[in-house]
Amino acid sequence: GVGPSDASPDEGVVEDLPLIDEKAVEQLAEGLISHYLPDLQRSKSALQELTQNQVVLLETLEQEIAKFKECNSIVDINALFSEAKHYHNKLVNIRNEMMMLHEKTSKLKVSGINI
Repeated sequence: GVGPSDASPDEGVVEDLPLIDEKAVEQLAEGLISHYLPDLQRSKSALQELTQNQVVLLETLEQEIAKFKECNSIVDINALFSEAKHYHNKLVNIRNEMMMLHEKTSKLKVSGINI
C-alpha cells in the first residue's frame, strides 16, 4: 500500500498557505523598490560616469599611441637619412678614386705605356 513516506513533500502545502492579500504584496513590493531604487539609481549614474571617463581615457590613450608611432617613424626616417648620407659619402669616395685612377692611366698612356 501507500505509506506516509510515499506522500509528495509538497502535498498539502498550498492548503496550508493563508490567502495572499494582493494589496499587501503591492505595498511590500513598493516598499522594497523605494528602499533599493535610490541606491540603484546612484549606482547607475556612477557607472555611466565611469563609462564616459573610460571612453575619454581610451581616446587619450589612442592619441598617445599615435604620437609614439609618429615618433618611431621620425626615428626611422632619421636612420634612413643617416644611412643615405653614409652611402653618398661612399659613392663620392669611389668617384674620387675612379677619377684618380683615370688620371694615372691617362698619364701612363701619355708616357707611352699601354695598359
